[in-house]
Amino acid sequence: MAGGGKGSGRPAKRKGATRGTGGQGRKTLQGKGATPPAHERHWYKDKQRASAASAPAGATPRSAEQPARPARGGRREDGPEYIGGRNPVVEALRAEVPANALYVAQRIENDDRVREAIKIASNRGIALLEAGRDKLDRLTEGAVHQGLVLQLPPYEYAHPEDLVERANDAAEIPLIVALDGVTDPRNLGAIARSATAFGAHGILVPSRRSAGVTAGAWKTSAGTLAHLRVARAANLTSTLREYREQGLFVIGLDGESSTDIGDVELSTEPLVVVVGSEGKGLSRLVRESCDVVARIPMNAAAESLNAGVAAGIALYEISRHRR
Repeated sequence: MAGGGKGSGRPAKRKGATRGTGGQGRKTLQGKGATPPAHERHWYKDKQRASAASAPAGATPRSAEQPARPARGGRREDGPEYIGGRNPVVEALRAEVPANALYVAQRIENDDRVREAIKIASNRGIALLEAGRDKLDRLTEGAVHQGLVLQLPPYEYAHPEDLVERANDAAEIPLIVALDGVTDPRNLGAIARSATAFGAHGILVPSRRSAGVTAGAWKTSAGTLAHLRVARAANLTSTLREYREQGLFVIGLDGESSTDIGDVELSTEPLVVVVGSEGKGLSRLVRESCDVVARIPMNAAAESLNAGVAAGIALYEISRHRR
C-alpha cells in the first residue's frame, strides 16, 4: 500500500493542524497574468532561428504562408482530366479531343475499339502507357473504364475579350452564350454543340459555382469544344456590363417572361445570350443586367427545359432571324 501507517514499517503522518505560511504565499496565488503573444516571448526569436538553422537548405518555414492543399481524394482544378470506357475513348480520339496519353490495361482483351484507339493515338503522337487495373480505377475514380483511359490536358480558358475579337476577326456579328448557375458539365458540352452548330463565337462561364470544361463536357460536346473557345469571368455580372459597354446586347432566358424568344427584335444585333440553371433560372443581378428577358413558349405541362435544350432552341431562333 502507498503511504505510511500501521504495518507499513514507516512512521504515520501527523494528524491535526499543520503550520501555515503566514501569508507569505499570497503572491503565488495571483498568477502571472495573460500569456503573452509568441512574438513577445523572449525565447521566441531564438527558437525560430534554431528551427531555421536545423531545416534543410531551401526549405520553407512552417510560419510562412503556404497555398491550401487540395482536398484529399479530390482532383485539382488545373490537373488533367480522364475519359474512361472503350466507346467514349474512341469517340474522343475520332473527334480529335486534345490528349496527352492513352492508358491501356495489362492483358486487355483486344477488340475493334481497342485496336482503333491505339492506332489513332499512335498516329497522333499520343503516348501509349500500359497500366494495371488498380491504377486505371484510381484515374477514373472508380468509374467503368473497360481497360482504356484517355488523359486530357488541363483546359486553357480564354479571356472574355477573346470571344468578341474572334467575331471581329471573322467579320461577323458577335454571338456569345453565357451560363449562369449551370453546374452540370454535360450541359456545358451540349451547349457547346448547339453553339457550334448555330455560329456562336464562344461560351462564357463564371469562375465559381459553374460547370467547367471537364471530361464529361468533352464527351457530351462530341469534339466541338476543340473548335469553340470557352472563357471564364471572375464576375459574370461585371463582364456582362463590360460587353454592353462595347455595344453588345444581353438577352436572358427565363420562363416567367412575357416576351417570346422568336419575337425579340435584337436578334440581328451583337448578342450575349444568358442561359440560367434549370431549377433557379437567372440570378437577380444577372437578370437586372439583361437588356431583354425572353421565354421559350411551351406546353404548361413542362415546367422548364434542360439548359442545353433551352440554349439550342434560343440559338436556332437567333440564327433564323439572322439568315
